[in-house]
Amino acid sequence: MAVKQVNPNVVVHAAAHIWATESTQGPALQFHQSLPGYAPTELIDVPQLAQELGLGKVLVKDESARFGLPAFKALGATWAIDKALRALSAGPDAVLVTATDGNHGRAVARTAKLRGLAARIYIPDGVSDFAIQAIADEGAKVTRINGDYDLAVAAAAKDAEETGALLIQDTAWDGYEEVPSWIVEGYSTMVAEVDQQLAQQGLAADLVIVPTGVGSLLQAVIAHYRGQLAEAKVVSVEPDTAGGVFESLKAGQLVSVATKTTIMTGLNCGTPSSLAMPYILQGLSGSLLVDDREARAALAHLTELGVKVGPCGAAALSGIRTLMASDAKTELGLNEDSVVVLLSTESAEANPI
Repeated sequence: MAVKQVNPNVVVHAAAHIWATESTQGPALQFHQSLPGYAPTELIDVPQLAQELGLGKVLVKDESARFGLPAFKALGATWAIDKALRALSAGPDAVLVTATDGNHGRAVARTAKLRGLAARIYIPDGVSDFAIQAIADEGAKVTRINGDYDLAVAAAAKDAEETGALLIQDTAWDGYEEVPSWIVEGYSTMVAEVDQQLAQQGLAADLVIVPTGVGSLLQAVIAHYRGQLAEAKVVSVEPDTAGGVFESLKAGQLVSVATKTTIMTGLNCGTPSSLAMPYILQGLSGSLLVDDREARAALAHLTELGVKVGPCGAAALSGIRTLMASDAKTELGLNEDSVVVLLSTESAEANPI
């Protein structure tokens, strides 16, 4: 079945869940379990949302306190940095460099500090002073770029090329794919936990909603379920200011879009990762766009229900609301028995508004 645009903010690929790829089950989960401070993050059952949306179960994977940081990004940073340092036999003078909208850079900076390494972090326009200060407080050197996320990535890559620093970037392009692939592997721990937590309740996911920036977490989730040949469908949600994955799924190829300011800062990325594209084009069941008003409303509602989220985390609730209000609900087979998992990727602390 071909990709179908249901309305201006919803695209579905109803047959994507039958696509199969290699399993991503590997040692990342065991590695994370070996780290100090590891604990599975909560999977919160929110029956009020299930009732409101006409679904069987709605559960929120709460990444508001992963390894002492207010977002999930440490899963990718710790695993990728460990693999990169081992692969290069890097010494104590190694320097890590990356670009970030906030959470990834803080995770790289924290991991560098714990390993006694220096880090340089490039920040695009639109990132809050709070998030920038949090990265600096980890001991990293922060450089602001007068431009968008793509320009910050280019600056970080240039730094690494000119100085020999180790680039730990969570997006891929032609010629730079190994480190991003390790970051994706690290993110797979999140969905492995989800499966275990659901299995303890005798459940399995029918749909997982993924807040999406460059698409590395999205790639991890698609690879996880399509590698298992599981029935779970995967749907992305992006700000309407940065719909690179949405436009790419529509076009059947990688599309880069211009970005604008949004409260969903960590998702404000215009160019999807090249490494994620085969997974997006073949295994993504749908893509959604939401605006800041919808994200604010979702954030307020989740807060009322006692679930700690930031704007990017709230995007998942905005997304399922958008989906259930459209014909995509029928296209994806959602009903009163469906189990839906919302990935809440950050806390309010990560990106206060």
